[in-house]
Amino acid sequence: MISEVALKAEAELGEGPTWDITTGTLLWVDVLRSEVHRYHPDRGSDDSSVLPQHVGAAKPRTRGGLVLNLRDGIALWDRDDSKRWLVYWARDGVRGNDAAIDPAGRLWAGTMRYDTAPGGGWLARVEPDGAAKVVLDDVTVSNGIAWSPDSSLMYYVDTPTRRVDVFDYDRESGDVANRRPLCEVTGEGSPDGICVDVDGCVWVALWDGAAVRRYTPDGRLDRELQLPVSRPTACCFGGNGFTDLYVTSARTDLPEETLATQPLAGSLFVFPDIAQGTPTPIFTG
Repeated sequence: MISEVALKAEAELGEGPTWDITTGTLLWVDVLRSEVHRYHPDRGSDDSSVLPQHVGAAKPRTRGGLVLNLRDGIALWDRDDSKRWLVYWARDGVRGNDAAIDPAGRLWAGTMRYDTAPGGGWLARVEPDGAAKVVLDDVTVSNGIAWSPDSSLMYYVDTPTRRVDVFDYDRESGDVANRRPLCEVTGEGSPDGICVDVDGCVWVALWDGAAVRRYTPDGRLDRELQLPVSRPTACCFGGNGFTDLYVTSARTDLPEETLATQPLAGSLFVFPDIAQGTPTPIFTG
């Protein structure tokens, strides 16, 4: 199936697509331009706001506004446009990266070093009241996080491992255990952002792989979708019935000769009616 261009853009590092069920719009960010975007598929338009520091992810809140995984910590963006810290954990050379909301409404936020030094980041679980716990330390590039449809499993990507890992997940406590590989990502590209469909299959964007792959719950590769850009970054389901797969992309650090052959690098893509996802949870803080 051929992708469609949902929005032609030149994002340096487009990331974190999230379908906002409260507005029927798609949230996404340009990490390195410190921008939060909201794409309106009904009219094909995109609104954006610039933040004072790099933003790895923006997710909807039940109280309105957004929760942000920023360079220096987790912030709340309220309906009145005010912003305040929920968790402040600034560390030199470290920034927020991908994040996700679990089935109970908690935020899981990952970090990484700008120089991608091994073990320089972490993955933390943030409660609605701001209580935070580092669940995984010694992480290099914390990326995709997602849960199985029955909420019994959590999937996770630390990109340099070239794996999608799976944990047993307890919805009530938020605890995870028994980390093991779901699959090894072989061939071109490295695993980046992920999402899960109603059949429990994991969809993985391949940085430098020009594709999104689907892996079955037993870790078998059963589908690959090609893209006209080499650096897709993350994916999510949205639209009516959650049947459209949206994919963000990046153009950062691509040489000029490569950009000349990839005029859509940094754009937002969509595969309409490709499969069925589940509604994205909302942060309850």
